[in-house]
Amino acid sequence: MTDGGATWNRLAALLPAAQGEEFKDCWAIGEQEAGLGLLVSGILRNDVAIGETVRAEISVLTEVWGEREALAPRLRRCRGDGRPASAAYLIERDDVLVGGDTVAAGLSGSGLVPVPWIGCARCGRALVRVHIRELWGDLSYAAEQYAITTPDRTAVARLFPAGAAEEAFGGLLETCDPAAGRVL
Repeated sequence: MTDGGATWNRLAALLPAAQGEEFKDCWAIGEQEAGLGLLVSGILRNDVAIGETVRAEISVLTEVWGEREALAPRLRRCRGDGRPASAAYLIERDDVLVGGDTVAAGLSGSGLVPVPWIGCARCGRALVRVHIRELWGDLSYAAEQYAITTPDRTAVARLFPAGAAEEAFGGLLETCDPAAGRVL
C-alpha cells in the first residue's frame, strides 16, 4: 500500500466507471477523506462484493486519513465476496479489547489499551491499534501506536509509532509464510 495513487486507482475499479472517476478525482485534488466516503458509499449503494483483504486495506486507508471512526460501521456492512480471507481480514469490533498483561507489557507506555483491528489469515497474528484511556473513560481518538501480536495474541512481536498504520499493515503481511502458516 505504499504507492497511494496506484492503490487508489485499483480501488476505483470496484465502482461503476463514473463513480470510480469521481473517486480518483478526489485523490488528484487532495480530498482523500471525501474520496474514502465516496468509496464506501459506492460499495454499499452498488452492493459490490469485496474480499476481506480489500476490506482491511480500505480500513487502513481510513485510519491514515482520519476517517476510520466515521467509516468503520459502514465498511463492516459492505457485502463480502464469500471467500475466506487470502491474507488479512478485519477483526475490528466496537466491543472487544485485546486483554492480558503480556500484551500490555510489550507496549511502550503505561495505561495503553490494545484494540484488535486486522488479523492475518495465514499465520494468526493480529494488528492492533493501541490507544490511551482518556480521563473520562473513553479511548483516545487516534492510535498512539500500532502493534503486531504473536499468533496466540499474548505478546507483541513488532511495535510501530503513531502515524505508521500503513507500515504496520505491511509488516503484518510481509513476514508471513502462507505455505507453512508461520511467521518468518
